Amino acid sequence: MTGTAAPFAADDYRARMERAARSAAEAGLAGLLVAPGPDLVWLTGYAPTAVTERLTLLVLAPGQDPVLVVPTLEAPDAGKAAGASALTLRDWTDGKDPYAATAALLDAGGRFGISDNAWAMHLLGLQKALPGTSYASLTEALPMLRAVKDAAELELLAAAGAAADATFEEIRKVPFGGRRESEVAADLAGLLRRFGHSQVDFTIVASGPNGANPHHEVGDRVIERGDMVVLDFGGLKDGYGSDTSRTVHVGEPTDEERRVHDLVRAAQEAGFRAVRPGVPCQEVDRAARAVIADAGYGEYFIHRTGHGIGVTTHEPPYMIEGEEQPLVTGMCFSVEPGVYLPGRFGVRIEDIVTVTEEGGRRLNDTTREMVIVD
Repeated sequence: MTGTAAPFAADDYRARMERAARSAAEAGLAGLLVAPGPDLVWLTGYAPTAVTERLTLLVLAPGQDPVLVVPTLEAPDAGKAAGASALTLRDWTDGKDPYAATAALLDAGGRFGISDNAWAMHLLGLQKALPGTSYASLTEALPMLRAVKDAAELELLAAAGAAADATFEEIRKVPFGGRRESEVAADLAGLLRRFGHSQVDFTIVASGPNGANPHHEVGDRVIERGDMVVLDFGGLKDGYGSDTSRTVHVGEPTDEERRVHDLVRAAQEAGFRAVRPGVPCQEVDRAARAVIADAGYGEYFIHRTGHGIGVTTHEPPYMIEGEEQPLVTGMCFSVEPGVYLPGRFGVRIEDIVTVTEEGGRRLNDTTREMVIVD
């Protein structure tokens, strides 16, 4: 994470912290402990310049004011965070015991949710200071904490999606044939930044047989005429994520390549059409997967249909078999089925979708038809 999550006001962060504390109580927790990372940025607007071995921890508990335990030398920066006025800073100096300072804020026999990216040394330090406490990962205890976006967050996600769309419209104009995957990936990264991204998280360019690997690491393979090329790219714009995939073809495709691309497009449409409030997440996966399985390609769809997105590019909820969490208005996630034929080619089409009262709304609007590139 870099910078603040978004230009939100202190009252926005206060409301988030209050909601998080209430959610903790409803989950039977004594409170939440939030280390530097996306949860802390979302709750307070604070992202330390560098995350070190010194303890920084937000303590949220029902009926108590939020407290941010922070090293003294970092307190001035923490005090400038957008949500700082909605919490109390409690600083500690080198040579003092930060776990003792934190323990004074906690129920000595409570069970706490703790953010997944908390350092093991800090969790163990708290357990030593308060041996009667127990802990659950925040993803396990409150998986939907950041899942439902408010209107301002949806606006930022839509802007990030529009920037990714503009990137695709430009990349389809550049030469592919005869260039290395790494060169096209560099073009993608540059375009994302040109259109406002401060952070580029991934630029997958998977050509020909490399397209059969959904998370192909960009390499020096020279893209050839006749290649199918999977493009998957995204990052953060104004603190909120983009993530889109389109599959292009260098020159005219074969009938089979068109057929597989059309199949994935139909599956992506089916997954999108399944989106509506109250529907379990797994139904989005089932809808997309059924189209591919019915066409005889089920064994070649080898990943979940989607993942949530917000202040990170991957977060709950997940569109996968077994996830019975109902969709809620304001959730945002990808719908990205694919077919991957080992040694030959792959196809993936991905949009970010938000749940509305009527169904779903795409935050990516570039064509999902086959695009021919040079």
